[in-house]
Amino acid sequence: FTLVDTGGWLPDGVETTDPTELTKQVSRQAERAMRSADVVVLVVDAVVGITEEDDRVARMLRRSDAPVLVAVNKVDDARREHDIWQFARLGLGDPFPVSALHGRGSGDLLDAIVERLPPESEHPEAVAGAAAAMFSVAIVGRPNVGKSTLFNRLVGDERAVVHDLPGTTRDSIDTVVETPDGPIRFIDT
Repeated sequence: FTLVDTGGWLPDGVETTDPTELTKQVSRQAERAMRSADVVVLVVDAVVGITEEDDRVARMLRRSDAPVLVAVNKVDDARREHDIWQFARLGLGDPFPVSALHGRGSGDLLDAIVERLPPESEHPEAVAGAAAAMFSVAIVGRPNVGKSTLFNRLVGDERAVVHDLPGTTRDSIDTVVETPDGPIRFIDT
């Protein structure tokens, strides 16, 4: 499958330090990724809790035809496990505790992603060739929740640049991961 790590979604009207149209372009790119994905992973921050932006993207995702998983990042140890349950109120199912930085829970999340992929026979592009028939997984969420770090952890390589500065992810990077069920293409955008 293809994994798409978006640069971060912000709703229109949210003030940012970005004086250009870049924030809007990055948000539109995230929306395209959400619409084209076979599975969507919404990444949220356990330390910060639910934000208005998390609520707004969850509303969009509840209307999605694709299955949605909520990955609660920054659950670095068992003491933070209870913090994930506040994210159940987003209405997207039981959240998955992960620490993208340490890899904690990333295997369980990856298993859940693969379980939710549609059968190959249902993939609309299956007749277009092997590369086009790969499933796509989009990683979405507001800026600086750890999407690129989680992307790197899931693909098993430091493919995406990670930095504390929000908006670091600007360009797409494709990575194909071979699984027992076939290749999966991840895209970090």
